[in-house]
Amino acid sequence: MTTAMPPSPEALKVPEVMTALRLSRSKVYDLIRSKQLQSFTAGRARRIPVDSVRQYMRDRIEESD
Repeated sequence: MTTAMPPSPEALKVPEVMTALRLSRSKVYDLIRSKQLQSFTAGRARRIPVDSVRQYMRDRIEESD
């Protein structure tokens, strides 16, 4: 019997973004407020698309070049 790996998430919770980017909770919410990270709500839950996190990292890399 083999167990399939679960699919990668398409959207992350704020604590997952905090871990991925090594940022504080307040900094992640600052990025959301300033539209540097796109997000959406599902009920009361805030979610950040994985593509938005990747785009944020690409933008920071381009700024540093």
